[in-house]
Amino acid sequence: MSKAKKSAPSVSMDPLAIGIDIGGTGTKFGIVDRNGNVLFSSEISTRGHGEVENYIDELHKQLYTLVEKAGGSGRMRGIGVGAPNGNYYTGTVEYAPNLPWKGIIPLAKLIQNKFQLPTVLTNDANAAAIGEMMYGAAKSMKDFIMITLGTGVGSGIVANGNLILGHDGFAGELGHTIIIPNGRHHPGTGKYGSLESYASATGVTATALEMLENSEEDSLLRKIPKSKLDSKKVYEAAIENDKLAKEIFDFTGKILGMALANFVMFSSPEAIILFGGLTKSGELILKPTREHMEKNLIQVFQNKVKILVSHLKESDAAILGASALVWEMKD
Repeated sequence: MSKAKKSAPSVSMDPLAIGIDIGGTGTKFGIVDRNGNVLFSSEISTRGHGEVENYIDELHKQLYTLVEKAGGSGRMRGIGVGAPNGNYYTGTVEYAPNLPWKGIIPLAKLIQNKFQLPTVLTNDANAAAIGEMMYGAAKSMKDFIMITLGTGVGSGIVANGNLILGHDGFAGELGHTIIIPNGRHHPGTGKYGSLESYASATGVTATALEMLENSEEDSLLRKIPKSKLDSKKVYEAAIENDKLAKEIFDFTGKILGMALANFVMFSSPEAIILFGGLTKSGELILKPTREHMEKNLIQVFQNKVKILVSHLKESDAAILGASALVWEMKD
């Protein structure tokens, strides 16, 4: 009782939502109100649980503490889960290459049974799109595309106010569309020339290694051991006015801009919202992306679509996106 009294000044007794974001390394979770305030949050290891049942037990143990702080399970409207290869229709995670559990996992059902709360699941990028629509830069938009630029490239497409899920729940894998035929190999999928191979943080590193090998240009990047080179180091060199590092961002923006032009001509969104680590590079990535998007659009689409950076706080965004699924649930 004392814990509930302690939390009373910070929250009213309105319903709350639980948001869970499952990543390959860690799982973030939190309690969120309708205004998008993350009242309590924490995280556990995903990778450290080889059995999904053990993972659910640990999640319940850690999350139940937060639920009690927020006033008990009676205040919780439900649980929203964002996960790689999450299927909204079935509540399953299917063949996720970066999770420790293989095959088809009935994750929503397992969580719902453990917590005794309604649970809805979708893929992590779709959850981010719903979070952006409810709490962020897309608050008043009915047509937009969310692109997440992290270790990979994720996407969520909203058209006419509805998230596009497709007939099987897996629509919107824009990161795996082929941008350069017979281009760079993607080790996770075995395909060649996908957007993710170029426009992710991993892709920036691959471009840096290729350019260093194929050029004799003097660069700060040559002082970094290949095993230590990453997109952050490329950014740091670029802001030091390193010519090669800036060329890497120009090339990445060119590929991303070409891809965004295709996406614009597909669904005519009001905006494309970018989220994730690469957006911290600011105009280094945004300027060439805008230029090459416009350059590759036919006239009827030119100068109509905004490229925006997510308004969501990065540390909370995953939890917010997952929790937003709860408010979308039918009573």
